[in-house]
Amino acid sequence: MHLSRTYRRIVQWSGFARRSQDVTAETLTDEQLVERLVSGDLQALEALYDRYARPVYSLAVRMLGDPAEAEELLQETFVRLWQQAFRYEARRGSFGSWLMSIAHNLAVDALRHRSRRPQRADFVDAATLPLPSVDERATALEAAEASELRERVRRAVAQLPEPQRQAIELAFFAGLTHSEIAAVLGEPIGTIKTRIRLAMQKLQLLLRDHESEEPCDG
Repeated sequence: MHLSRTYRRIVQWSGFARRSQDVTAETLTDEQLVERLVSGDLQALEALYDRYARPVYSLAVRMLGDPAEAEELLQETFVRLWQQAFRYEARRGSFGSWLMSIAHNLAVDALRHRSRRPQRADFVDAATLPLPSVDERATALEAAEASELRERVRRAVAQLPEPQRQAIELAFFAGLTHSEIAAVLGEPIGTIKTRIRLAMQKLQLLLRDHESEEPCDG
């Protein structure tokens, strides 16, 4: 994963590259780097790339299942960052979460252009949750039920508090480790572990309540 091709594309499209300020970019916060990025500082882009290239690439591989496509998506994510850095608002969440949402949206667009959707593209892998398994020889009806189950999981995830939802998405959807999630969200690793544990407990309750509300046959 290298920034060189992304860097060349940005320089080519923008037609210029402003000189970096005297302060070393690596010592600045994400928010400070974004401010410099908005002003056209490519050193700020390099610093953000060093911090977030791995989790973005991990998410891309998880969703697309193809390292080459994931590499392209990684480049495109940072090109979008260069173009849209002015849209970031720190009051609405961490920079890492915002950047991952850009990568996620690009991956979804890529999947929509495929003739088939790979299993890795599931929003949350239902197999990781304590849910009933589906027989591999399932009938069409059972397959439909499995699809409905995934949709219930998605709806349940959407009901989680924002901090828990972010952690769950990055863990199960992007496939990031606890330490990587902590880096992306700017939180202690203990906090991340707690959020994921609470989110899993909440999901179980939400899914159990949904099952109890379903009308019985007959």
